[in-house]
Amino acid sequence: MENENGFTILIADRNPNVRELLKREMLAEGYRVRLARDSREVLKWVFSQAPLDLLILDLDLPDAGEVEILEQINDRIPQLPVVLHSFRTDHANYPEALITAVFVEKQGNSVEHLKKVVSKMLDRS
Repeated sequence: MENENGFTILIADRNPNVRELLKREMLAEGYRVRLARDSREVLKWVFSQAPLDLLILDLDLPDAGEVEILEQINDRIPQLPVVLHSFRTDHANYPEALITAVFVEKQGNSVEHLKKVVSKMLDRS
């Protein structure tokens, strides 16, 4: 029996190990998962016809202006929930990003916290 809840999550992180870890964890929770390694791939998924239910975004993508990518997403799909999964130092420079997104700090057990935040956000949508 497949444990699928119908939600599709896009995970964007420059680190392939983090992408794979989060993919495994979110698949285990029953989500469909798409992956992006840079802002071009994020925007490709966001602007494609395939609907996304939530974006997990590391602000430290190799080809992105952090705030610009959030602005582009908010302009196109303002209702898309975004979880910023970054180190505190990355997000401290961009407090305006937290107006439209929820921040989960990368640290030892952040994956469990991240799963709770994702579940809560998708329950509200």
